[in-house]
Amino acid sequence: MEPSTFQQLIDTWYNPLYRFALSLARNGDDALDLTQQTFARWAEKGHTLRDKDRAKSWLFMVLYREFLDSRRLRQREVLGEAEAALDKHAAAKPAAGSGIDVASVVSALGSLDETFRAPVTLFYLESHSYKEIAEILDIPIGTVMSRIARGKEQLRTKLQLAAADSGKVIPMRPVKGESHG
Repeated sequence: MEPSTFQQLIDTWYNPLYRFALSLARNGDDALDLTQQTFARWAEKGHTLRDKDRAKSWLFMVLYREFLDSRRLRQREVLGEAEAALDKHAAAKPAAGSGIDVASVVSALGSLDETFRAPVTLFYLESHSYKEIAEILDIPIGTVMSRIARGKEQLRTKLQLAAADSGKVIPMRPVKGESHG
């Protein structure tokens, strides 16, 4: 792959991959490592991808698998170690007029069970389709849909509880027609 093409790939996908890695690893340093490992893997094997239009899905799939491998390794090395807290720099700037504190959303997302966190993050934060998520996570599309629905419900509950604790009232009704799939 030409250096300029590789640089374009990095410029296009670095931030979305980093956000996904951060949602999985919940630690800025680990997210950086995962993102860099993903691009290193592309440098090694990206040329084997026949359909370059699938680079996005390929990169996210590699990052997810790198995460799973690193987690297995860490679990073997340090049994019982407490899970890393969300990196305090993870919160993005809230959109103007947003009724929800972005830090609260990031925290609630980070507290979701990993089974639901990855599909929800890929769907809502990275705008992947159900089909792309199924490919990235190597699970059936029906499982993707189910995990997103359950994860969204868990997230809604966590945000409502957080809002109630802070005295805010945040309506969290499902949005009609909400689908990327």
